[in-house]
Amino acid sequence: MPTINKSRQLRPGLKPGRLRRSLTKTAADVRAGAQAKAQALEQGLRAVESLSKIKVDSHKGDNGRLLIIGGSEQYHGAPWLALSIAAKIVDVVYFSSVPENLGLIKKLKSTSAEFIAVPLSEIASRLPQVEAVLIGPGLGLSRQAGVLVNGLLKSRPKTKLILDADALKLADKRLLTKNCLVTPHALEFKKLFGCAASPRHVRAMAKKYAGVVVLKGVKDYVAGGGQYAVNATGNAGMTKGGTGDVLAGLIAALACTNDLFPAGLAGVFINGLAGDRLFKRVGVYYSAGDLLKEIPRTLKWCQTV
Repeated sequence: MPTINKSRQLRPGLKPGRLRRSLTKTAADVRAGAQAKAQALEQGLRAVESLSKIKVDSHKGDNGRLLIIGGSEQYHGAPWLALSIAAKIVDVVYFSSVPENLGLIKKLKSTSAEFIAVPLSEIASRLPQVEAVLIGPGLGLSRQAGVLVNGLLKSRPKTKLILDADALKLADKRLLTKNCLVTPHALEFKKLFGCAASPRHVRAMAKKYAGVVVLKGVKDYVAGGGQYAVNATGNAGMTKGGTGDVLAGLIAALACTNDLFPAGLAGVFINGLAGDRLFKRVGVYYSAGDLLKEIPRTLKWCQTV
């Protein structure tokens, strides 16, 4: 009976020596991947550890006051997700929208008592009371929305401004300052900065406009203030609608009591790690609402490891 080459039987044309090299390479890749994940976890935990802590003798307002501007009839869920996660972290969340969305504000108030509604005409008086402003979730692309975004950039250069979603499409990049943090995905990055999204361009744009850039993707790239980091938490389940709104609210809330770079880095790490914890339980079958509930547990875990 002729001898059967089992390696050829399993994969025709693959010589035994090549098979051994292939297996060796695969094992090396697994070890390198495990090492990269361990390093990413350590980096993220350091970022969380660097965040300001709530003092036992603090009072209402001491732990952050945030203003969120966004929402439209079409995208009413986006600001709700952002303000819902923010309300779990900061003491006070104000919410405002364009006049035609007064119905939206009433609808949100009927389902959540975790924010204070502010008419657009009163934003100027509220700005001195907050440490950060998030603008963009569900805002829409109307002319009035554009005037609102760029007017805020012009008038409040010393206020921490987090620009997300539609605000990234409306903003004049020449108005960005060191107190701005932007959260684009690849297409929004190209629309805002006029160049392809890449790690090199993330660092270049952060340096050019002096702010913080958080490029969202399979890996997240965070740059600003001479610092740069790559976050590897997260999984394919986070392509669901609304997960970006949760992230924006999380980063903005952290920015109230922390510098923008650590807020951005800790935000993408916590958001992605919460998604990874969900992935272990249910695979990719989770929603932005599930992520919203998992983030407080993830934050607690990060503080106890």
